[in-house]
Amino acid sequence: MPALALALVGDPVDHSASPGLYRGFLAERGIDGTYEAICVPAGQGRSALADLRARGYRGVNVTTPLKEEAYAYCDSHDEIAAASGSVNTVVFDAAGARGYNTDGAGAVGAVAAAVSGAVAGRSVLILGAGPTARAGALALREAGARVALWSRTFARARSAATAAGVDLWQPGAPCDVVLAALLPAVELPAYVRVEVLRAPAVIDANYGPRATLGALLGRPVHDGLEMLRASVRASFALFAP
Repeated sequence: MPALALALVGDPVDHSASPGLYRGFLAERGIDGTYEAICVPAGQGRSALADLRARGYRGVNVTTPLKEEAYAYCDSHDEIAAASGSVNTVVFDAAGARGYNTDGAGAVGAVAAAVSGAVAGRSVLILGAGPTARAGALALREAGARVALWSRTFARARSAATAAGVDLWQPGAPCDVVLAALLPAVELPAYVRVEVLRAPAVIDANYGPRATLGALLGRPVHDGLEMLRASVRASFALFAP
């Protein structure tokens, strides 16, 4: 076992850019480490984490659909993880399994890149109510952005907005940035599509072939690579301080 054994779990993971980013960080720091992507379907997150912990892994990144399962597995949680009810980074040490959510840091980094400046004072509309949307809403609010949230299901939108301490989006309310934390190829209702087309900047949290929002809208869209990079930087600092 190398000095720093790391992994990514989720389904799918074959498209993930995380292994390349982490291996680059390991090489840059001269750390004897490995990073592998392991496909783990829904319902098997807790057993996969327990297995990796028993095998001596230092930490694990968690992606869809396991973030809530990882939250339930962890012994402690940081503020973003606790508020969003989801974990994307697990660190194993003598204190147990510590859960973090760096999706919030990723969202802040992505918005800053999209506006080429400060996040504070920007109005951000988040599309979605899942783990990534909830973490992003809270972190952006804490960074000083004015955040509103929309989801196709009103009850989920209200629950996610309440947990993050942000507003429910009101149709017609202008925004500087739209952050779409949605599954690939999701069709937006016409009233949402109109507002997204008007927004100065739009970010699709997906990247690579999964980043379909731009084609669906017929407009330029920032993909999720900058969001991933910011999230990875924050996670790596937890694995190798």
